[in-house]
Amino acid sequence: MTDQQPVEHFHFRCKQEADTGHGGSDEEPTRTEDARVEPRRTENALAPGLYLVATPIGNLEDITLRALRVLRGADRIACEDTRQTRRLLDRYGITTPIISSHEHNEAERSRRLIEELRQGARIAVVSDAGTPGISDPGMILASAAIAAGIPVFPIPGPSAMLTALVASGLDTEPFIFRGFLPPKAGARRTALEELAASLRAPATLAFHEAPHRILETLSDAQAVWGPECRAVVARELTKIHEEFLRGTLRAIREVLAARESVRGEIVLLIAARPLSAEAASAGTSVSRRLTQLETSEGLREKDALRRIARERGLSRSELWRELQRERARGK
Repeated sequence: MTDQQPVEHFHFRCKQEADTGHGGSDEEPTRTEDARVEPRRTENALAPGLYLVATPIGNLEDITLRALRVLRGADRIACEDTRQTRRLLDRYGITTPIISSHEHNEAERSRRLIEELRQGARIAVVSDAGTPGISDPGMILASAAIAAGIPVFPIPGPSAMLTALVASGLDTEPFIFRGFLPPKAGARRTALEELAASLRAPATLAFHEAPHRILETLSDAQAVWGPECRAVVARELTKIHEEFLRGTLRAIREVLAARESVRGEIVLLIAARPLSAEAASAGTSVSRRLTQLETSEGLREKDALRRIARERGLSRSELWRELQRERARGK
């Protein structure tokens, strides 16, 4: 921990069962996948169409009454992971047939589901957690249904990004959600630099990030906006080990780097500001800043890199790796 700004560290422990887990197979038994589902008649029958149903991001009690009614009344539920969805359905005694529709088969699966929808079916779409279509499958099927003239009904509910944003303490207007950043270091850094260059006013940036990449992403964000930029890491939202880390990019990274491992789903929020002219031309690129220090101040490369490492809150080895990535990209 540095003496710059402490990290506000908050854990939430819920008494109720909260963590729905992740992973599992994409398919249930063949009978569920292959059976032609006939429209079911229920007391409160749903109108024919496609229903985009938000489901809990962790705590199963966060399901809405309307979502439960739709899931019970639908003819079929298209889900990202059948085992994950089955846990939710079993919790509430829902026996609606389910079929997998995930990132690897959504385009193909959509054709079959659209045909059923044309025949008057009521199909609900859910992802493993949160709102379908937001960093999860659902967008392709919704677009296909709209193009086919089929009614699409949004059933609002939990969203990890909005949950993190409202409890972050950062400004909520405006905010920019960019989903997952590119997994490769060079592409991720380029995406952040382009986003920084596009800002014309302060804004809170929101990203989903994998736990094994969060340290690298924080380092990249430091290089773009500086180590003292305010940020929040929200981890395992609504689950037993819910955690908010609030502070500077440098301080948050130091806290996470000191841990043996980082686990769980993460939302990263950054209080980003437009870059100054000097920062835009030199601060976002190690190589440009290096050239500036060598030419304007006459520093040797070793001394210049030491200066830049201090400015950005990075170790010299991390900075050197970033410089090599920039040179490989031709920057």
